[in-house]
Amino acid sequence: MTRWSEDQVTALAPDASSLSAARKLAGRWRGAGQHETALWGLCQGSGAKPYQTIVDLAGPAYKCSCPSRKFPCKHALSLLLEWAMGRVEQAPEIADYAATWIDGRIARATKPAAETATRTSNPATAEQRRVRVTAGLEELDVWLGDQIRTGLAQTDRSFRAFETIAARMVDAQAPGVASALRQLPTTVATRADWPDAVLSEYARLHLLIAAHRRLDEVPAELRASIRTHVGYPNPAEAVRTEPAVRDRWQVLGIRISEEERLYTRRTWLYGRDSRRWALVVDHSFGSPAFPADVPTLGFLADADVHYYPGAAPLRALWGERHGAATPFTTLPVDEDRPGTVAAALAEHAAALGADPWLRGWPVLLADVVPVRTENGWYIVGSDGTALPVAPSEQPWRLLGVSGGHPVTITAEWTGAGLHPISVFSAGDVIDLARLDAAGRNAPNAHAAQASNIADLTSVALLGTARRAPDQAGLAAPVANAAALLTADPALRLLESAALQDIFARGGVRATTVTSPAPADDDTRRLLPHPAAARLSRMLQERSAFLPEWFAAAQPHDYRAPDALCGQLLDHAKSNAELREPLLRLAGTRGRWLAGQHPDWRSLIRQQPAATPTAEVWQFGQPPERRAWLAELRRGDAAAARETLTATWPKESGPLKAELLALLADGLSPADEPLLEAGLDDRRADVRRTAASLLPLLPDSAFAHRIVRRADEWIRVEHRRMHAELVVALPDTMDAAAKRDGIADRSVEFTYRWGGAPDTTAGRLRQLVAATPLRHWSTVLGAPDKAVKAKIDERFRQPIFDGWVDAALAQQDSAWARVLFDAGVPTDLAMLRRRELFGLLPQADRTRHLLDLDGSWLSEIEALLPAMGHPWPEPLAQHLILLLFERARAAARRPEAHGNTPNAHRSLLAIASVHLPLVAADAAAVVARRCGDPAWERAFDQLAHDLTHRSMMLEELQ
Repeated sequence: MTRWSEDQVTALAPDASSLSAARKLAGRWRGAGQHETALWGLCQGSGAKPYQTIVDLAGPAYKCSCPSRKFPCKHALSLLLEWAMGRVEQAPEIADYAATWIDGRIARATKPAAETATRTSNPATAEQRRVRVTAGLEELDVWLGDQIRTGLAQTDRSFRAFETIAARMVDAQAPGVASALRQLPTTVATRADWPDAVLSEYARLHLLIAAHRRLDEVPAELRASIRTHVGYPNPAEAVRTEPAVRDRWQVLGIRISEEERLYTRRTWLYGRDSRRWALVVDHSFGSPAFPADVPTLGFLADADVHYYPGAAPLRALWGERHGAATPFTTLPVDEDRPGTVAAALAEHAAALGADPWLRGWPVLLADVVPVRTENGWYIVGSDGTALPVAPSEQPWRLLGVSGGHPVTITAEWTGAGLHPISVFSAGDVIDLARLDAAGRNAPNAHAAQASNIADLTSVALLGTARRAPDQAGLAAPVANAAALLTADPALRLLESAALQDIFARGGVRATTVTSPAPADDDTRRLLPHPAAARLSRMLQERSAFLPEWFAAAQPHDYRAPDALCGQLLDHAKSNAELREPLLRLAGTRGRWLAGQHPDWRSLIRQQPAATPTAEVWQFGQPPERRAWLAELRRGDAAAARETLTATWPKESGPLKAELLALLADGLSPADEPLLEAGLDDRRADVRRTAASLLPLLPDSAFAHRIVRRADEWIRVEHRRMHAELVVALPDTMDAAAKRDGIADRSVEFTYRWGGAPDTTAGRLRQLVAATPLRHWSTVLGAPDKAVKAKIDERFRQPIFDGWVDAALAQQDSAWARVLFDAGVPTDLAMLRRRELFGLLPQADRTRHLLDLDGSWLSEIEALLPAMGHPWPEPLAQHLILLLFERARAAARRPEAHGNTPNAHRSLLAIASVHLPLVAADAAAVVARRCGDPAWERAFDQLAHDLTHRSMMLEELQ
């Protein structure tokens, strides 16, 4: 049995919640195996007895001992996912519990079916229905004539007006007509060309009513089509009596829609031998739990289908299957069905000629290229002929797959244009309805084109009571036919519009569009499929594990699958932190695709040049210049300094401060002249940047100036038992002090004294922060002695804040240790403590957290972000034990406040991101032992997240 892909498994999910729950069951399976078409396993749930899950892959069909009413349930989906990922071993024989169910299915399948009587309708009932339908349609025809006679501009176009006539059609048992009428309020409200659309729909309905009057006179196939469009019932039992069409049916497209809790699945099948299309439509109320008889996307099955009777048969029922479904890697395209634009238009015209009420027809277009022009999207064939894409579509995913190279597309051709369904590339069928919003903001509006129906529309707007229809503007064949019409002017206009609409739709001529140059090839290794599928889900969920994923993928330098490029660009646009790795993964295809999209185009300029050159520095955009100088600074600090010095007088704007800040990388005394020049710059952000970097040069002139001021303004008086700091700052700062960054910054600092803002305290903090810490060690002794100095209560907080600023800027771990132990007296104490904590050696940080018990969980949570990634194993074990204690406390006292997982959800969230992967087993063990259902779910989720991360990293190898 060929192993399924993960995409094929996910297509079976009845809803997104079931699929999400299935993924969380990874790691809970035991005794799983696969033999031929049987797949089985035991999944440990919340009870003592595991669930027995069986899948018959030939169906597929599912059996599970869980109480779920969904098919497949989350356990069956999880088992299929495990198998698709290669984590289920082949077994020499089927497990006993699975064999019993499989044998029972085989026995029932081979048992002769009992004769069932085909339900037939009562002739009297059928005649009564036809009378009601006829009466309702006649009333509708009068209403249509009144609308045209009065004028569309004057008639009531409200939702209530359309709902009233639609409800009358429901009463008349013509639901197909009622459905069409209920679509019109949306058309009127959302389309600028609503008069054309409404007139065309009215004309279609009038034509249907006219055909219904002659129902007994038309051929049987056309009669069936008329009945279908009106809404006469067509029971499945009757359809199954139609001749079966056996073929190797390939699933080329699936769409699921929902309206008022009624889910509809449309599956497009293409006969590999007959080259016929079939559309299987399934409905499910309440949830998308569709039957699993039809294969999933990308699979082929030898089976029968039964077409609904009609003049252009398309909809069908799935019949008997003659073999297991298997994936296909090629499509049938030959000289008889070449897959060209012309052939697609010819097929649609033939179908429309047989059934003029058709709204769309599936087409298979081979060797075509999606192209975006100023007039909208087009699908362009190898000969340059093109068909427009419907304005409602945004096929950026399709463009990413193609990259300007020919692909094969399954689409539905309608009056509005093409609706792409799937694309076949490199042996895979890729669904184009995935839930990624790639490029949805880019407009796709075709240029307005002249229409022969425009003259009729203008008359319909005014009303035939005011203006007679002029047939001169109609196409010649339509005008000749319309000249023979002798009905009332309003009805004659509707009939003329119907003729023109069918003539226009059936006689569409392909336009000509020039395809742009395709994307260059990317020679890097392709990201493995399992990793790509997981990344796509993580991007959709905006997973917290994305940074770890990209860090692990970086050494491999993979390129993303083409279908993923649009999603990567969408996230690169909004996620500055991961933008560079996202663009790197998108690679050449991503850069080409970004150049086509107005919102993504700026991403191309933000990427660092592959081979930095002087031209980038001279003529590049600000992000490019910044990236180029940063790269040069890392490789040659002196060259970067000289380059910036040469252009410094000409630099301007916010970029000037950003460029100066790059000197922090490899800062040396040689950078002092340029930083001193920055102190004299006109821009305040440049002056602040220079003032923040100069204190890092302890022997600079700036440092000496600051030390002199510290000696003068902060006097140290040594007492017998302690030292005392006496602050005597001047009331106003002279120009030299302001130049060195000591200025009034009351907005940034909120010190108050005596009920008023304390600007002196703010200046004091700036002075202390800029002073080299070795100065305080000289005048006060070691850091542990310095922090014990006596300080006036007014100035104690700004001095300590200044020491913290200096310790963080100068990366002094000795001062950080002392300040951390002493505490930081500010409103931002926890944030500052974490920054100081991060300067301590890893062993000291771990030891400190291990010394804290469960009463310090808030402190632990605040400091954990400074522990890096992943956390040390001893810390992981300690944290899980502390949470386990909380869980046991919750089991003993469920009513106690603060013991629930919700009270610690932020801690559990960061733990799932940073715990070492080996902690998954410990989390699973405590989940079984904690005794509290809520905590059991929380620990299970934690174990699942760690397993997810482990699998995520394994897939990248």
